[in-house]
This record gives sequence, C-alpha cells and structure tokens, in this order.
Amino acid sequence: MFSKQTYINRRNQLRSQFKSGVLLFIGNDETGMNYEDNTYHFRQDSTFLYYFGLNKPGLYAIMDIESGNDYIFGDDLTIDSIVWMGSQPNISEMASTVGVEKTGTVSQFTDKINSYQKGTVHYLPPYRPEHHLKLMRYLGISPAESSLKVSIPFITAVGEQRNIKSEEEINEIEHAVSVTAEMHQAGMCYAKPGMTEAQVAAKVYEVALAAGGSISFPIIATINGQTLHNHYHGNTIKEGQLFLLDAGYETSMGYAGDMSSTFPVGKTFNEKQKEIYRIALAAHNGAIDMLKPGVHFRDVHIQVARVIFDGLKGMGFTKGNTEDAVANGAHALFFPCGTGHLMGLDVHDMENLGEQYVGYCGVPKSKQFGLKSLRLGRELKPNFVITIEPGIYFIPELIDLWQQNGTNKDFINFDRVNEYRNFGGIRNEEDLLITETGSRILGKPLAKSIEDVEAERAKAF
Repeated sequence: MFSKQTYINRRNQLRSQFKSGVLLFIGNDETGMNYEDNTYHFRQDSTFLYYFGLNKPGLYAIMDIESGNDYIFGDDLTIDSIVWMGSQPNISEMASTVGVEKTGTVSQFTDKINSYQKGTVHYLPPYRPEHHLKLMRYLGISPAESSLKVSIPFITAVGEQRNIKSEEEINEIEHAVSVTAEMHQAGMCYAKPGMTEAQVAAKVYEVALAAGGSISFPIIATINGQTLHNHYHGNTIKEGQLFLLDAGYETSMGYAGDMSSTFPVGKTFNEKQKEIYRIALAAHNGAIDMLKPGVHFRDVHIQVARVIFDGLKGMGFTKGNTEDAVANGAHALFFPCGTGHLMGLDVHDMENLGEQYVGYCGVPKSKQFGLKSLRLGRELKPNFVITIEPGIYFIPELIDLWQQNGTNKDFINFDRVNEYRNFGGIRNEEDLLITETGSRILGKPLAKSIEDVEAERAKAF
C-alpha cells in the first residue's frame, strides 16, 4: 500500500469534482471456481484499490460529498474463518491505514445506503454478476437497468484522475514492467524445439510468482500468433516456427506490466520472417518516435497503418495509394487491432469504465473494422502510461472472407497474400510514460531487434 496520505489526497481530489451526492464503491467478492470454497484468485476492484487501498473481499465504501465523510463497511472474520485463514486486522484497523475513521458492518451499510434519497447515489459501471445483484438489492436497480443508470460524471472524474499517474505509481508500474521484461527474457532463453507451448508459459509464469506478484492477464504463448488473444498452450513447437509471447506482471499492489515479443523457435529467423519482422519493428519504433503531449493517439495509429501498408507493398502484398487504402481500412487485413492502450492498475486501464469515456473523452469510437479496436483515441498528456504494440498478422479465415467478398480488392494482392496464409503473426510491445517533452520506455529493456533477439535465443541452445 501507499501512505495513508496518498489515499486521503486521492479522495479529496475526487470529492472536489462534485458539489453534492454520494459516491458508492462496491468492492469485489470471492468467487467459487467449481464450488464455493474453491475460489478463483481474488482481485479487488481497481477503483476501490485506487481510493481505499484495501485488498479484501466483501467491502463497500461511501464518499458523502456534502458531509465530507468517508466510510468503509465490511464484516470482521468470525472464529471459524480465523481457524482457516489466520488472524487478520479488523475493518476498523484496516480503514485507519487509509485514513478512514468511520466504519461499519455490511448490515450497517444497508441502513446507511438506504438513508440517502433515491437519485443521489452515483455508481460506476458494474462488470461482475454480484455487482448487478448488489445494485438491485441496495438501490433497487434491476440488472437490465444497472448499466444504463451509471453516473457519467463519476466515470469521467475517476477516469481523468486515474489517467494521470503520480510519481509513486510510475515507480510501481516501472517495477511491474521490469519483472515483465524478465518474464519475456526467461521464455526467450528457454524455448526449444520439441517443447510444448505450456512448458514455455510455465517458465514465464514462474518468474512472476517468484517476484511476489502474479500475472496481469492470462499468458499468450503460442506458435499461432495470428490469433490475437490465444490462450491455448497445447502445441509442440518446431524449428522454423515463430513464437509469440504476450505476458505481463502484476505487483502485489495491483499495478500491471504488459509486453509482447516474437522470436524464432530455432536459433535464428529465416529470411521470410526477417522481412515481415522488420516492417513490424519499423512501425513500432516509428510510433514511439511520435509520442509526446498534445499528439493525438489516433494519428499515431494511422501512421502505424501507413508504415505497415507501405512495407507490405514493397513485398507485393498490397497495392495502390496508401492514403486511400488506409482510409478504407485495407491495412486491417494484416493489422486488425489497435496500436496501444492505457495501462495502470488495470492492464487495459479502466476498461470497465468504458473506453468511450476514458480513452476517447466521450467521443464515439469508429465502427470501421480494425479502427474500432483502437482502445485509445485522444490527445496524450504528461504522465499517461500507454503501450505500443503494432503487429502484422496473416489470419487465414480473414483472408478467405475478404477474398470471397472482394473487400478492399483494389488494395490487396490476394494471390501473394495466400502464399503467406500460414505465416502466423508478429508483435512487439513496450510500455511507455508520456513525459513533459516526449516519452520514456519503462522498465528493463526487452530484446526487439533481430540481432538482439537472436542473441537471446542462442542462450537456449
């Protein structure tokens, strides 16, 4: 946890954005995997963590704007729980560590929330089944209506505050990114032909657990890099294949790292792989060069699309005027996702609050294929933390669909593309801080040039 004053200051900053009303924070509960007592790994709601810092299930918090009082509610452990879990601080003791003096039981929370007039309680978008049920129980809002009655002013205030990372947050994120780099290096120096994807994923996961935290999202460790979120680890890896690793570390305080690397299963890339890798890396480095306050991230994404389209044009995959092609989304055959996203307490920071509000300042997102997957589309500000992760993917099903429908046929040489339909995918990803004058790559460096990657791969043999 950070200092008591950090959480007091955060709440005071949030409180200053409101003149009246009540801000409700619903903490997360334990969730049974296959029966009640065999639970999934507990993860507290990130906004609850940000303002109240307590990583314990079953908590509620209230900020009463008019009275200036903050409250934390939850039930202390019974002796039966202590037998199984050991002695732990009570609710009052935990609350005092984050500067909250007023506490109560869950029963008292029910009385308190019912004492406020309807319509004065602001809440954030629910994203778990129990959130919907609790909103129905305590506020009388049905699950069908709960997402429609969220507080836009609450979302906006939290989003704008959490987007600007403090120095202590940046230090914590930098630690997360450094461990993330170590996870990738471990995988890159370990994988060998004949292993399974699962063995490589296990080596990567080992680094995270040994560092005292966990993973910030399920590990992607695959020879099928064309599948963007591929969590299957059952393949045996072979010489001549590419291996795409996307993994991140989450610190004990909940801050995330998120990096991707692509390396050959053998010692070196072959020439076909090198050609595609160089294009993807040029787009990656070009995007980093553009980053500074005031730059619109959509412009960064569009420039990445141009670099990828032009690079592939040089290899005969694409044709025609680049500006027209990108405007029509022709690049999305190879690059159907976004260039990056915000990162912090969530690996996709505050995605549960709504990308339209957090990543787009309330401006509606594009509905164009590819561009609609860009999670960040606003001007960058100092102390934003973002990822940069352009890639090039050959997705057989997408190739077939576009060819069948004639999609962007004026810009795509499908005969040439089909020669690479089983190529897979390539992605590099780094985490960056937007500074006052530009940007800075966070954490330990990760091998990304062909020469550096091959040097790391040599250690595995």
